[in-house]
Amino acid sequence: MRKVATILIMLMALFASRAEARLNVVCSYPWITDLTAKVGGERVKALSLSQGNWNPHLVVPRPSLIGKARDADLLIMNGAQLEIGWLPPIVRESRNPRIQQGLNGLLDISSSVTLIEVPIAVSRAGGDVHPDGNPHYALDPHNIAPIAAAIASRLALLDPEGAAVYEAKLLAFRTDWNKRLAGLDTRFAALRGVKVVSYHTLFNYLARRYGMILVGTIEPFPGIPPTSRHIESLIGRSRAEGLELVLQDVYNPSKPARMLAEKTGARLVVLPHDIGAVPEAKDLYALFETIAGRLGR
Repeated sequence: MRKVATILIMLMALFASRAEARLNVVCSYPWITDLTAKVGGERVKALSLSQGNWNPHLVVPRPSLIGKARDADLLIMNGAQLEIGWLPPIVRESRNPRIQQGLNGLLDISSSVTLIEVPIAVSRAGGDVHPDGNPHYALDPHNIAPIAAAIASRLALLDPEGAAVYEAKLLAFRTDWNKRLAGLDTRFAALRGVKVVSYHTLFNYLARRYGMILVGTIEPFPGIPPTSRHIESLIGRSRAEGLELVLQDVYNPSKPARMLAEKTGARLVVLPHDIGAVPEAKDLYALFETIAGRLGR
């Protein structure tokens, strides 16, 4: 009996040790969290600071989010200043020395991809323009694999004992993702030349990748609500150019998009931008499947 108890104690200690060895990773958005879990496996505990149906520009830095950041070994952020309005106070108030700027505990994954729409100059007259370029690069599925590699590399740096695990997980993910990507490319290819309007510049990477033609945005400038005059102008331009799709996200008002669709005969499509934005988008795979399915109807 004593021998059995000793073995149980040893097993409990082993499990506890493994649990303690896990990296605590906090991510700014759900899609980053899911990707981190896919390449980190059981060696990583990944949490998101936001929810997928929230406006990614506007997250309230609640004390609960500061608490999550306080215990993190690694903070992974979208970057390109998408979180500029809410993440810095969380990092500062967490007083976590591991995730401060310039340290290995902070990973900005925007450096893994090529950003588009980088402005030559920035002023308030142009709205909430991001100086580094359009930060919504995650909606180009071709950007996902290099981001996964960057995450795996950083996990290995912080947890050298798990390097082989991260490498194997990354290889498995890439193999799977590339198969899925081939299917997505085929489905999205039917959208080449389709003329679209979106509320925000949220889907510009997706449109650019697959040859959709952007007629305009419902926002006159990023982050600036539309005026009646702007909507009337956009309706006229959309009619002239043969608008086919109006792309609406889940967090901005949908009334202007509905009006534009009604006035032009275009199809209104509500698209998720992150995991959890709509019920079907349960993980990264389902996110892109949902986008492809909704655009293809």
